[in-house]
Amino acid sequence: MNDPTTPDPSTPPVTTANGSFGGGELTLRVIVLGLLLSVVMGAANVYVGLKAGMTVSASIPAAVMAMLLFRLLFRQSTVLEANQVQTCASAGESLAAGIIFTMPAMILIGYWQSFDFWTVSMVALTGGLLGILFMIPMRRVFVANNPELPFPEGVACAAVLEAGEADNEQHDAAQGLIIGGIVGALFKVAAGFLGIVQDSLQIAKTAGDRIFYFGGDLSPMLVAVGFIVRLHVAILIFIGGTLGWLIGIPLLGGASDYADPIDGAWTIWSSEIRYVGVGAMVVGGISSLFAVRSGLIAAVRELSQGLRGQTPVRTEHERDIPSGLILTLGIACTVMLAILNYRFTEDVGVTMLSTLVMLAMGFFFTAVASYIVGLVGNSNSPVSGMTITAVLAAGGLLWLFNYSGTQGMVATLGIAAVVCCVACTSGDVCNDLKTGSIVGAAPFRQQIMQIGGVGVAAFVMAPVLTLLHNNTPGGIGGEKLSAPQASLFASLARGFAGEGELPWNLIGVGAGVGIVILIIDEILKRRTKHRAHLMPIAVGMYLPFGLATPILIGGIIAKLSTSNTPPAEHDRVLHRGILFSSGVIAGEALTAVGLAGLAAFGITAMNLELSAHVLTTLTVAVAVAIVILFFIMTRPRSS
Repeated sequence: MNDPTTPDPSTPPVTTANGSFGGGELTLRVIVLGLLLSVVMGAANVYVGLKAGMTVSASIPAAVMAMLLFRLLFRQSTVLEANQVQTCASAGESLAAGIIFTMPAMILIGYWQSFDFWTVSMVALTGGLLGILFMIPMRRVFVANNPELPFPEGVACAAVLEAGEADNEQHDAAQGLIIGGIVGALFKVAAGFLGIVQDSLQIAKTAGDRIFYFGGDLSPMLVAVGFIVRLHVAILIFIGGTLGWLIGIPLLGGASDYADPIDGAWTIWSSEIRYVGVGAMVVGGISSLFAVRSGLIAAVRELSQGLRGQTPVRTEHERDIPSGLILTLGIACTVMLAILNYRFTEDVGVTMLSTLVMLAMGFFFTAVASYIVGLVGNSNSPVSGMTITAVLAAGGLLWLFNYSGTQGMVATLGIAAVVCCVACTSGDVCNDLKTGSIVGAAPFRQQIMQIGGVGVAAFVMAPVLTLLHNNTPGGIGGEKLSAPQASLFASLARGFAGEGELPWNLIGVGAGVGIVILIIDEILKRRTKHRAHLMPIAVGMYLPFGLATPILIGGIIAKLSTSNTPPAEHDRVLHRGILFSSGVIAGEALTAVGLAGLAAFGITAMNLELSAHVLTTLTVAVAVAIVILFFIMTRPRSS
């Protein structure tokens, strides 16, 4: 471990185009563009998360967009400026995940009839700020002085920033992003507005009393997600889907109870199978917490030294926001949390307990999220598992203190929402600080931009949620925006509050499955280079199976793109495909938000009344075309 008073030799500061080491980082154009992209990325990822049940990091596309816009509008820019823009933009994206995984549950339990603007905004703001504040004293523990964490996405983003100074790289990046955005937008218009393409292709058959199901959602966005997370994670998600849908549903039987086997498969998954995934996620969350125990101790030591004024004098490239300011902002967030909790429950006892649980869990899961992001990247961080663990722990504590009914449900979901925002934001902050350490950015300036990004994006979440909920058939929680995490958290909250029965036997089975997977993973870790990470498998169990199929296809395409290259070259080879995929995700997601906005003004989707045969034929043709287009647009260019 490096001496904390000296710079990390592995990440030397890089001189920028104008020779600046940081003085030109926070210019007016950087602040304006960063805040704008924070809003755009946050709005896009609200849709992505509600539909796909997972989000992807916005760091690389935001970095590329920043370089392109600077080059187009100002002719020149520096790496440090683009880095600060992507730092701010990705903060908005990460906050979206924390909100959409939890806040819709308030609608699903019937506590809200519509999203409350100020409550959603305050949950987002306080959770996001706490994620940043908790992460700052952990920066030196996880980012500067931990050579065991590779930070794959942070390093890749730094490589994109450094390569982006070449004109040919800029042109290629622009082409991929724009074409990807057009593809995503056209598909969403065809499927969501014109209705000439089905959202999914699925089939189910019965044999005796067993249901056998297979299907896949038709969405270039999901293929893009699979390309970005790559084959290993895509396979693990598919394995989870296979365990739940292709093995678990037939084993449970009950086909005679349903007239339609497709409806039967979905009902069995919703009421039984996904709770097995919950049990596995709880085990995964506990194991992750145990893995970062030393980092937690080191972070507490770092923070206490800062508060006692024992922090060594550091250079600009080692300095964080002062501990006194961290403490002041932390106290302000705590007060806001207490006000929110009292507004939820109107009970002083529940308010005090909920606020303490939020702070304690938020701190612990900041360390967990930071460690996992450093290990496997921001896109692969199992925030859902952490939040499920928070829901179970909070629900159990409230139950022990005899808080039940609506009061108990709302308090549980409030805790989960803040903890989820903390985990999402802190992981993103950690990733961006690693990128900054490589390109020579000043950490305290990045932290200022992260606070700004959270502050702006927090007030966008509620309007976008309202647009999508009011103007999508079935609303949030329906077939088109299933919001699987929020639905699950609503069920868990009902169970703890005495409003429903939790299938503890199935959660126990899932915990047993999780332990077996951990054992298998440890064996693989010792004997091979492959891993069986528990969280992606558990995620696959409780997500709709239709998501796993296109994600797997995207992962296969990424693998084929790197089949003849050594692992050290994979990031470079996949760079073109990642930018195209990022464009597809942004195009489809922003178009979906735009269509919801049109519907709010009375411009509704058209119904061309195509026959079932024609609609299926068009859907299959579009699916084939999407795969072919991905092969073409993600094929690496020769060096």
